[in-house]
Amino acid sequence: MTELTHAIASTHQVFNQPLALENYNAFQGDRMLRYWLQAYGAQWAEPRLTDFGRQVGHELLQAGFLANKHLPEFQSHDRFGHRIDEINYHPAYHQLMQAAIAAGHTHLPWSIQQPGKHVARAALAYLHNHADPGSGCPLTMTFASVPAIQTQPEVASRWLPGVLSAQYDGSNKPWYEKTGLTIGMAMTEKQGGSDVRANTTVAVPISQPGPGQLYSLLGHKWFCSAPMCDGFLMLAKVEDQLSCFLVPRWREDGGKNPIHIQRLKSKLGNRSNASAEIELRGAHGWLLGEQGRGVATIIQMVALTRYDCMIGSSALMAQAAKEAIWHTAGRSAFGRPLHLQPLMLNVLADLALEAEAGLAISMRIAYALDHMQDAQQAALVRCATGIGKYWTCKRAVLQTFEAMECIGGVGYVDENVCSRLYREAPVNSIWEGAGNVQCLDLLRVLSREQDCLNALIIELEAARGRHSLYDRRLDQTLAMLVQTENLEYAARHIMQHLALCWQAATLLLHGEDWIAEAFVRARLGQGSLQFGCLPEGINTQAIVERLLVRIDSRTAG
Repeated sequence: MTELTHAIASTHQVFNQPLALENYNAFQGDRMLRYWLQAYGAQWAEPRLTDFGRQVGHELLQAGFLANKHLPEFQSHDRFGHRIDEINYHPAYHQLMQAAIAAGHTHLPWSIQQPGKHVARAALAYLHNHADPGSGCPLTMTFASVPAIQTQPEVASRWLPGVLSAQYDGSNKPWYEKTGLTIGMAMTEKQGGSDVRANTTVAVPISQPGPGQLYSLLGHKWFCSAPMCDGFLMLAKVEDQLSCFLVPRWREDGGKNPIHIQRLKSKLGNRSNASAEIELRGAHGWLLGEQGRGVATIIQMVALTRYDCMIGSSALMAQAAKEAIWHTAGRSAFGRPLHLQPLMLNVLADLALEAEAGLAISMRIAYALDHMQDAQQAALVRCATGIGKYWTCKRAVLQTFEAMECIGGVGYVDENVCSRLYREAPVNSIWEGAGNVQCLDLLRVLSREQDCLNALIIELEAARGRHSLYDRRLDQTLAMLVQTENLEYAARHIMQHLALCWQAATLLLHGEDWIAEAFVRARLGQGSLQFGCLPEGINTQAIVERLLVRIDSRTAG
């Protein structure tokens, strides 16, 4: 019986399974991120990123699991029947918010005068996504709200000190009593979706009309992201003219602003973050900018949130590739480490290439944001952000799935981060204008703003002569732009070609030669965009080693 008991017990021994990728420094362990930080001149931020990277790889990683397990809960009324419209979060969510804001996620580019400040902040956002993409939503909106709020100086003077604070204050009290403020957004309505011109919410002045004055808003919003934020940018019609408002959660007199939450959305991903359906029943809000200029005002926020969708998707892809490489490096199959098997190497290297190309163009936009005084860089931001958002966000859905498949059944369960990455990936593509909207916006910009078209062509032409495959694809792509017949019908085809050329150009100009060579051959030299179809002669093992996290005395702390 003793031998039988021992034999039964031994069947429960776990072997040929890797340890979890945890208790490491997410910045020090990411050679790809460190490369692009230096390529675009933000190496001064390494001490800040090293500190935050240690948190991300330790306590914030665990907080991310907790915040996605214990989801936000809606409480409409208190025990005595008073309407409170409060969302209760797990303490881990507040921990994530506090750490990110302290590190500079929401305010760094607006608070310091330092070359590469947007690049450094992009690295912070990228790292935070490794801990929890969901809480990144209010962080992104708070960061992106600043230019729109600055449109109205008297409102900005009261709100921006809190928005730019390094303090997180998650308490449920009026904004003017808090040490730090977060900003959300509520644009979408049931009948319109991305067509905000179809919005029906109306606003009337409470006293005097005009910019900076208080209005009363009546209507609904189909999606209100992060409804416990202190204020929200919204669109409403004033005399049938779409205008932009900053709507606080609390009124000036200390009473609750009638932003009535109808329900929380049950979503595929982005679970740690609450998204609500709301009704505005005379909610007070300040008019930002001129009446009828609502889209022009809020698009300043939308442009930056679209850019953060690029960062978020590149982070998802990088983390998915790292998880797949880490897992397969810890397993053996057919007599050798799984990540060194030829076919698996092909897939893993392809995943790593996709992640690097996504990060490269995300950091390229960050660099352009750091040089907005240059008209060409500013024009590039206006057109290329849509290209990057369209392509990077769509590729993230496929890439995170492929990474999960590399891990196998263990990757499909919720204890593994890969299932969260896969559920998260579609939101960046859908939020702030889905694929068709990005395509149509780009066509409109390129047709109406010659400086944007010129900036894009200059960007792509700069890499001409670096690789014959690139030159051939660039010629094909530029030819598409002058074919005006059925341009809208072919918009996705054009967008794909532009995205691949831009990624290749960025890698050829600013990346490591051997990475650029591999990407150009993989994406421009063959027809397949299926992962794991890399051509022969690519140093797949070196590409995989680049993303393999090494946990030692330097990367563990």
